[in-house]
Amino acid sequence: MVKVTPELVRKRAEHNEGELSTLEELSLHQQDIEKIEYLHRWCPRLRILYLQGNLISKIENVGRLRELEYLNLALNNVERVEGLEQCEALQKLDLTANFIYDLTSVLSLEDLPNLKELYLTGNPCTSYRGYREWVLNNLPALEELDGTTITRSERLMALQSLTSSHSTVQVDQQLALDTRAREREEYERCANDRKDDDEDDE
Repeated sequence: MVKVTPELVRKRAEHNEGELSTLEELSLHQQDIEKIEYLHRWCPRLRILYLQGNLISKIENVGRLRELEYLNLALNNVERVEGLEQCEALQKLDLTANFIYDLTSVLSLEDLPNLKELYLTGNPCTSYRGYREWVLNNLPALEELDGTTITRSERLMALQSLTSSHSTVQVDQQLALDTRAREREEYERCANDRKDDDEDDE
């Protein structure tokens, strides 16, 4: 597992002469990072953070980056939208191609006053019936979703389907989560069976 260290961050901060405390933009993409940690201590002034193409499964330790405006976590292993409630300056969040089944976790973004762009393309939750209408109704300040501008007429139509989109999202999400749970159980069972077979062969 690649850890986020001052050395790694300093190496990626050459444009700022390796100075971390005043660093405003940092690219840690494709580093095989599994866990976000310590960045708020070393780089409290970060405005732009690129973490795409890593192995991150949980959004954590980002909430203290109070000046963060753009966070890119595309192509990771994120399963829930969380840990960003304190990022009041956040304007753009890219979670493209992760493993987000729990669409209702998007509600954790509803109090971010400056969030204008959200990308969830390539996540299982985007296949739920009423997905786009649900997001529009719950994040009324959004101006762009998955690269498509939200028009006034679209928002009005989403409002008219508020009840139906809420119901279909709940149903589809539960089905998807149940299927995901069964797949995990099957995977763990197969892994244990292989382990037992290997022990028998020894």
